Amino acid sequence: MSPVATQGAPTAAPVRSPGYYVRRRLLQNRPAMAGLAFILVCALVAVLGYWVLPDNSPSANNSLVQLQKEAPGFRATILRLPLSADSARAAADNPLLTWWQGRAPRFREVPIDGYAFRGDSLQTTPYQNHSALADQAQSYSLAEVAGQAGSTAELRRIVEQERISQRTYWLGTDKAGRDELSRLLLGTRVSLGIGLVAVLISLALGMLIGAVAGYVGGWVDSLLLGLMTVVWSIPGIMLVIAISLALDSKGVWTSFVAVGLTMWVDVARVVRGQMLSLREKTFVEAGRVLGLPQSRLIAHHLLPNMTGPLIVIATSNFAAAILLEAGLSFLGLGVQPPAPSWGLMVNEGFQLLGTTAGLWLTLLPGLAISLLVLSFNLLGNGLRDAYDPKTPLTS
Repeated sequence: MSPVATQGAPTAAPVRSPGYYVRRRLLQNRPAMAGLAFILVCALVAVLGYWVLPDNSPSANNSLVQLQKEAPGFRATILRLPLSADSARAAADNPLLTWWQGRAPRFREVPIDGYAFRGDSLQTTPYQNHSALADQAQSYSLAEVAGQAGSTAELRRIVEQERISQRTYWLGTDKAGRDELSRLLLGTRVSLGIGLVAVLISLALGMLIGAVAGYVGGWVDSLLLGLMTVVWSIPGIMLVIAISLALDSKGVWTSFVAVGLTMWVDVARVVRGQMLSLREKTFVEAGRVLGLPQSRLIAHHLLPNMTGPLIVIATSNFAAAILLEAGLSFLGLGVQPPAPSWGLMVNEGFQLLGTTAGLWLTLLPGLAISLLVLSFNLLGNGLRDAYDPKTPLTS
């Protein structure tokens, strides 16, 4: 063939997999990518946990009643008094233990308005809160505050540099005097954790029941479809209450399992519908002719063809699980104090509505719930459009 004829021949378009076009459609959807970015930030905060919290005590529960209901941006002077030797050993540095359950306090913290040195003692003026009575002035031995013996000059230096510090509460404090920012950040671990566990349980149970119902058919399909209909007709909160009563427990893990056991019907109905349409396809008939067992046909050939719809419904269930957990915790039926659940924090702020503090103590966790649920819904809508071949691609 001549060079001229070769140059004039049309160039064949590169062959792309369906996943390539799914990724392109998703990346071009700005709301979905914004939702994904927010979810990733929340996931990073949840994974790092106590390592990134201003208050890394267990459940961010370091309560200073003198600082209760302070406004965002509040600054306080804190005097830290050493605890006993046994408490200090219990609070020894262990990064992995700190990451999992926080770090036990090593000091007893006392908010103060001012201080002065008087010989070998420290005279402090207690902090006077707008909602608490003022305490009397306190006097402490320098050796007691420093936790060691030494000259007066050396003890004063240790007290000023290591025992007295300025602390900023960027989002204020709650009614128990706890850092609102720390509890809000730690609440992402509860919300994302319960969403993840609920989605995994609902996917496992829903895929199993839906696949059996759709593939086997007959009386098995009728029986399982009746079960789905019955569970579908019961409100989710009522199911969670019933499961909690059956397990005779209330707490984080009980809420995780109970929410997951109420959300499998959505997955089962989708899998059943997809299975009914796929089981008559040619590749399934070919598998039967080759003698492949039904379990292999379902697990290796049918379920992988439902990846798109299952991912979309998983994001929807994630958002629904977060809302359900927040509602249960608000009612006192989910995560129990002092765990920092966003729903529980909204309840604590709701009890203070009518006061100045009630506004931000209700608004902040409510805004966190709304943003995270909105992000999952935006991501779910973006995934639905990305898996739709009719969605146009922009150049």
